[in-house]
Amino acid sequence: MNNETYLNPVYSGSFPDPFVLKYCGEYWAYCTGIQPDGRCFGILHSADLVNWEQLAGAMEPLPGGHTMYWAPEVFYYNGIFYLYYSVGNETLMQVRVAVASDPAGPFTDSGHTLTTETFAIDAHVFQDDDGATYLFYATDFLEHTHIGTGTVMDRLLDPFTLEGRPRPVTRARYDWQVYDPARKEKGGVRWHTIEGPFVLKHKNRYYQMFSGGNWQNLSYGTSYAVSETIEREDEWVQVADGQKVFPVLRTIPGKVIGPGHNSAVSGPDNRQMYCVYHRWAEDGSARLMAIDPLDWAGERLIVLGPSYTPQFTPTLPSVTGFNRLEETVRKPGQGWTPLKGDWLFASQTAARQGLTGPAEAAFLLVTGYFLVEISLTCQNFQPDGAYGLGLNRAESSLLSFMIEPEAGRVRLAWTNETGSQEQILPLPAGFNPAAYHLLRLEVQGQQAVLWLDHIPVPGRVHLAAAPDNLRLLCHSAAATFAGFGLTPGWEDLFTGDTAALQGWQLEAGQVENLRAGQGHLENTAGSEPVIITKGPPLENYELTVNALLKGPGQGESYGFYPAWGEKERGPGLVLRQHAAGWALQPDQDPPLVIPAGFDPQIFQQFRFRKQGNRLTIAWEDHFLGEIKAPAGQTRIGVFLGPGGAAFDRVRVTAV
Repeated sequence: MNNETYLNPVYSGSFPDPFVLKYCGEYWAYCTGIQPDGRCFGILHSADLVNWEQLAGAMEPLPGGHTMYWAPEVFYYNGIFYLYYSVGNETLMQVRVAVASDPAGPFTDSGHTLTTETFAIDAHVFQDDDGATYLFYATDFLEHTHIGTGTVMDRLLDPFTLEGRPRPVTRARYDWQVYDPARKEKGGVRWHTIEGPFVLKHKNRYYQMFSGGNWQNLSYGTSYAVSETIEREDEWVQVADGQKVFPVLRTIPGKVIGPGHNSAVSGPDNRQMYCVYHRWAEDGSARLMAIDPLDWAGERLIVLGPSYTPQFTPTLPSVTGFNRLEETVRKPGQGWTPLKGDWLFASQTAARQGLTGPAEAAFLLVTGYFLVEISLTCQNFQPDGAYGLGLNRAESSLLSFMIEPEAGRVRLAWTNETGSQEQILPLPAGFNPAAYHLLRLEVQGQQAVLWLDHIPVPGRVHLAAAPDNLRLLCHSAAATFAGFGLTPGWEDLFTGDTAALQGWQLEAGQVENLRAGQGHLENTAGSEPVIITKGPPLENYELTVNALLKGPGQGESYGFYPAWGEKERGPGLVLRQHAAGWALQPDQDPPLVIPAGFDPQIFQQFRFRKQGNRLTIAWEDHFLGEIKAPAGQTRIGVFLGPGGAAFDRVRVTAV
């Protein structure tokens, strides 16, 4: 191992049922149980998801002699950290909530019990794109066809109150979910277990992950169920039957035992998701925390694990923090320059601006394709006060996103080819400007998309030009900015017609043969291949592509140019049939045979990592090989052959 790799488990101590919260660009992990200091629920802190520091336990035990404190999850909202947990004696369990003003605690029980069932565990809060929140948890179903524990969902009216209408989401259906064929504690019945719900949303579909079965059995694992809507009366559709389709995480005999009870969190680069789960120590003495990339290939949720060999360390943002530069030494990608106002820069932690008139600080961009996350708070403001983020081309403003707390609104202003535009959006009721709020900004040349506190701002903003500098903006507001991370790169999900081919360049074929939108990029021509490329050029990066073969598989149907240089295309790799099944065929190197189980007629994920003049190639979590690539900066390309190919994601992240 070296600084570029990590090895599971990422924490050597016992850390069962791990949940990880990302706040201001850093990570806090929470686990089940009474800790050595006598407090409930362990807490770890990390800057990179790999190196963890142990902190004090989260809260004091409740009075009443409860023996079990299970599965804590922390939901941050409007300046308060809400810790949802299960407590009881294992037979009788209820979900309660504790609160704190800091992710490290201390947490204090709120006095609220949320659930009414005899047995309720594993609470998980999911916030939808409209801001509505839901509590998912596990409870027992004694009248179901497959008796045992399953999951339900209820709407949260506020952090302490459920609507009181829990609906089943996933109940046992398959033999792999059997916990005990004759469970003594339950009267000898055949007992099934589905627990540990965690919900994600991708391309407007909902995915509930869960653990099923008994960790001591080879069939135990983590799977998921899907739904097109979150408010539904019937159960979500489970994917794994344990015979033809297996859980996304499961035991690997002799290597990994009982991977389960997961959460998920975005990596340091704010792009790649990670599955955080526990696995059992070889001697069964402890559950240990592990991480692996989580992704989607088409409608399939995939986890690139459970891994037990060295893996690439989670990518860090190219720029973090608030290093200060003077006006005379401004350099792209190097730091912040105060232009107006009274700024205090605290290196890696925060940038602060006092209560003055207009204030700006600028960061010169290396590329106009990037992702930014930043947290911001305002401790004091005048009636006309505002604070936020902006994009400029030189000194000309292209976009400003300003929170106006006194007016209870956000003002989004931008300039496009037709002139100045403006959109006024209401802030959520009770919005607390003194709390940290997360602002996310994705830019691809002249296209910008924003989120505030994980809620998408409606629409894709088209700018008059590509930005070359990012700005912190304040007006009569004492604001603090923290957790800044900027990652060059881009991601296309092909979900919008107008901008689906933003930045792509035609290299061969006819552009009218391409169809983009509704989540796919396709070649509609019957016989003519198409090659398209996209920048900006980067030196070291990871390329992720999801590809599908629509035709019968004759000839060259799709392929990749992972390192397209200015003077040469770099290596091309085309999917071809092989004696052993399928392979990626490089231009000159031997074929890279894809392991058994590869089905080209469902979306499959290919991952390429360019570092220097080497290109590492993988199919999902299977290493395929390494070949030579052009050194220096290159862009990427894809080949859509006449056999009928489609892509549903192309992502580039600088490393």
